Amino acid sequence: MKVLVTDPVADAGLDVLREAGYEVETGYELEGDDLLEAVADAQGLIVRSGTEVTEEVLEAADELVIVGRAGIGVDNIDIDAATDHGVIVANAPEGNVRAAAEHTVAMAFAIARSIPQAHIRLKDGEWAKSDYLGTELNGKTLGVVGLGRVGQEVAKKLDALGMDVVAFDPYISEERAERIGAELVDLEPCLERADFLSIHTPLTPETEGMIGPEELDLLEGGYLINVGRGGIVQEDALAAKVEDGTLEGAALDVFAEEPLPADSPLLDHDDVIVTPHLGASTEAAQENVATSTAEQIVAALEGEPVANALNAPSIDESAFPRVEPYVDIAETAGKVAAQLLDGRIEEVEVTYEGDIADEDVEFVTASALKGVFEPLEWQVNAVNAPQIAEDRGVDVTESKTRQAEDFQSLVSVTVTNGDDSVTVEGTLFAGDDPRIVRVDGYRVDAIPHGKMVVTRNTDEPGVIGLIGSVMGKHGVNIAGMFNARETIGGEALTVYNVDSEVPDAAKAELNEDERIIDVDYITLNGQS
Repeated sequence: MKVLVTDPVADAGLDVLREAGYEVETGYELEGDDLLEAVADAQGLIVRSGTEVTEEVLEAADELVIVGRAGIGVDNIDIDAATDHGVIVANAPEGNVRAAAEHTVAMAFAIARSIPQAHIRLKDGEWAKSDYLGTELNGKTLGVVGLGRVGQEVAKKLDALGMDVVAFDPYISEERAERIGAELVDLEPCLERADFLSIHTPLTPETEGMIGPEELDLLEGGYLINVGRGGIVQEDALAAKVEDGTLEGAALDVFAEEPLPADSPLLDHDDVIVTPHLGASTEAAQENVATSTAEQIVAALEGEPVANALNAPSIDESAFPRVEPYVDIAETAGKVAAQLLDGRIEEVEVTYEGDIADEDVEFVTASALKGVFEPLEWQVNAVNAPQIAEDRGVDVTESKTRQAEDFQSLVSVTVTNGDDSVTVEGTLFAGDDPRIVRVDGYRVDAIPHGKMVVTRNTDEPGVIGLIGSVMGKHGVNIAGMFNARETIGGEALTVYNVDSEVPDAAKAELNEDERIIDVDYITLNGQS
C-alpha cells in the first residue's frame, strides 16, 4: 500500500510507515494535475497546512482510506467531502500542544516587556533603557478564547505564574474549566476583564473574523496574542487599534494569509510582534506530530479505529481489544438483517447486552450500519455510514443493558421498513468464535461466513430433504446447516452455509413447494 506525503514531516513519522511495510512517496511540490495523478493510487495521504485537500482531490483518490494532518488545524481539508467519499480525516492534536503553549507564553513575555523591540535597538547601537517600562504578568488577568488542549495548557502555565484566568468556550463545562484554574464566562466579559487575551479557537465559519473592532474596543488597554489560527482576528482592525492606542500591543504567530504579505499593516507598528508560524516549530513537536499521524495512518489501513479521527467513530487504544471482536459481528448482523428484510429500510436499532454494554461502542454501531447499507450497493464504510443513514432519513437508535439471559455479551441489529422488521443477533463462543445465534428469535448458532441461505418453512417431514435435493440438483454444496423451529409442526427457520451462489432457478423451484415460506440468499465477507 502507498502513503503519499505532500508536505514536509519529520523522518521519524516516515520511518514508522516504512517499518510497517508501507511504500512512502513524498511530493512536496505537488499541485494541480500532478497532485491528482499522485494521489490516484494512494491509500494514505499525509499533509500539513500547505496542501489543499479538496473535493477534486478526494474524487481522484479512489483508493484513499485516510488523510492525516500532521498538526491540529484542518481548515485546508474538505471534511464533508472526505466523509462523503468514506475517507477518514485525522489530526495530531497532542503532538505540538506543549510547543504551542510555550510559544504563547513566550509571546506574552515578549510583548509585556518589549523584548524584541529593545533587542533590535540595542543591536543597532542604542541603549534605550528608559524607553521601555514593562508590564508584569503576575496579578494580571488572562483571557483565553478557546479552551481546547492548547488553551488549557496556556491557562495552567500562566495561572501558575500568578495570573487570574477567565475563558470563553461554549463547548466546555464549567467543572472542566475550574479544574484547570479558569473561570468560564461569555465572550464580552472575557474581553472586558482581560489584560492579556490569548486566542486558541479553531478556524470555522463561526469563528472567522470573530475578533473585530467592537471586540477589540472591549480589550482596551490590553494585549492580544494569537498563536492559534489566522483569520480569527481581523488584522486591519487590530493594526488600527494598536495604532490609535486602544491596545497596548499584540503578538501574532498566525495570519489570515501566510506568508504574511509585505504590505500588511501589522508590519507597520513596533508594538505588534510577529513570528512566522513558529508555534509548533520545535524538534520534539515535529517528531511527535509526525509519528502520531503515521501511527493513525497505519491503524486506518489495518482496519483499526483511529484515535484522533474527526469524521469517524474513534475509541481509546486500550479499550479497542475488548470491542474489536464485536465489530465484525455487528457488521455481519447488519448485512444479514438488511438482506432478509424486503423493502426500504426506515429504522435501524443496535442493541448491546451483557459485558459489551459497558464499553464505548460507537465504532461498533458504525460498523453495524456499514453492514446494513452495504448490501444495498451504496459505497459505504464505517466513516460515512452514519452520514448515509442521516441523508436517507433512516432513524438509528442504540441501546444497552447489562442483562443478557443466555450469553456473556450479545449484539443485536434490527432493521425495519415500517411494516416489517428483522432482528439478527450475534456473539462470541469461547471468546473468539463468532456466531449468529438468533434470527428473528430462532436460535440457530450459525457460522457467519461466505455465502448463506436462510429458509423459512413449515415444520414437516421431508422439507429439509427437499431443500438438500434441490441444492444438489443445481450444483450447490451445503457446507453446514443450523435449524430451529417455533413449535412442533409450526414454522421453522434454517441457515445453510453454501459453497457457491444459489441460482435463481433453485430458489424458484423451492418456492413452488407450498411448505416453503421464503428463501433468501445472503452474501458475506465481500463475496457474491
